Amino acid sequence: MKTLTHKSRRFASNADIPKTYRELCQLYLPRPIHDEAQDAEATVMMNALAVFTRLNAEQRDYLDVLTEFVDEFDKGKKIRWPKTSGLDLLKHLLEEHGKSAADLSRMLDTSRNLGAMILRGERKLTLNHVRTLAKHFGVSADVFLT
Repeated sequence: MKTLTHKSRRFASNADIPKTYRELCQLYLPRPIHDEAQDAEATVMMNALAVFTRLNAEQRDYLDVLTEFVDEFDKGKKIRWPKTSGLDLLKHLLEEHGKSAADLSRMLDTSRNLGAMILRGERKLTLNHVRTLAKHFGVSADVFLT
């Protein structure tokens, strides 16, 4: 059985696609995917077939099975978000909204220096601060509690 490479596998026309499920399996045998390399191989074959709208029943069945295996592998992938503290997120949100430490103090309705102290890590956010910031930025309060 031939193994596909990560390069693109293409069929020039619908006539070039094997007509039967068995013939397609001789090019690439669909099976559960366990790693990135297998995912890449299956995706190459899936993409090679997906561009054609006039597949016969066996070709569609083959593409459906391949797509199921790829989708199932993708669902199992765990997204690894970088560890970010609530303070880092607050700094990012302030920067994105063009706000300063003084603006933070005004948002929190506190003394002028508290915003700067929070951003330097000298003071912690209170629960009321977290609620106010979550409402102001339209995010979950949980993001500030890490």
